[in-house]
Amino acid sequence: MKYQVKVNEKTRLDQYLTTILEESRSEVTRRIKSDCVLVNGRVAKASLLLKDDDVIELLDYEKPVMDVVPTKMDLDILYEDRYLMVINKPSGLTVHPGAGNYDQTLVNGLMYYTKDLSDVSGDNRLGIVHRIDKDTSGLMIVCKDNKVHPLLAEGFKNKTIKRDYIALLVGEFPHASATINAPIGRDSNNRKMFTVTDKNSKDAITEMKVLKRYIGYTLVKCSLKTGRTHQIRVHMKYIGYPVYNDPVYTNAKATKFGQFLHSAHLEFVHPITKEALEFDAPLPNEFQKFIDNLEEYEKI
Repeated sequence: MKYQVKVNEKTRLDQYLTTILEESRSEVTRRIKSDCVLVNGRVAKASLLLKDDDVIELLDYEKPVMDVVPTKMDLDILYEDRYLMVINKPSGLTVHPGAGNYDQTLVNGLMYYTKDLSDVSGDNRLGIVHRIDKDTSGLMIVCKDNKVHPLLAEGFKNKTIKRDYIALLVGEFPHASATINAPIGRDSNNRKMFTVTDKNSKDAITEMKVLKRYIGYTLVKCSLKTGRTHQIRVHMKYIGYPVYNDPVYTNAKATKFGQFLHSAHLEFVHPITKEALEFDAPLPNEFQKFIDNLEEYEKI
């Protein structure tokens, strides 16, 4: 199949093909790396800048067999239409497949539930437009349509999608509220961790409001103004009040449940219907029971 390029300005080959083929960027990249895309009769690289009247030829291409397989699991779906879903993810469930875990992730469960999932983020991240950590519970948006995916991604980027988290912190935070504005980057001593640093970092802002104080603990609401990996956990450790039971960012021994951090509130305008949507998810049982036992130790 051949295409004659019509562009107003220089455009990368992979970007152009992603648009005209309605395939994911990763799928287009695989086509190109397999030498199955010619431009003006020559094998081309993904970064090639196209010009008007260039001729793109797509050679026969065999898609690789996807290693990720559908897996039956119970999904707590709070909302669903033809474009997207809102789910309540349990603590302990990894969002997408990765090294050592290809069959017990949210993506596996979504693939069993429906074949309508966006693939913009790649075959092992079907439907995933944003993520929360394995041991963080709560609300997530799942995308079912490739055209809607970038609209949702733009909503996260522009902060028009609001997310509030509930966290239990170790220690008694003395203020009613706080804004933590501290850049986050990978920890140079441990590549699996992140830290507040000025080196190779990105801006990170978390707004925090105290909900209750107990003897030795503080229950807070955190609102994300940026979306960095482990952002709340890193910022809470940075100010000296780490998230309780965090197996990575505290020195104390943690139970299997993991950090007491829950994506509790989500609100956004539907990118297609323009309906204002708002969702709340209750705390997981283990989280709720733990703070219930703290109630008699509540501090005014």
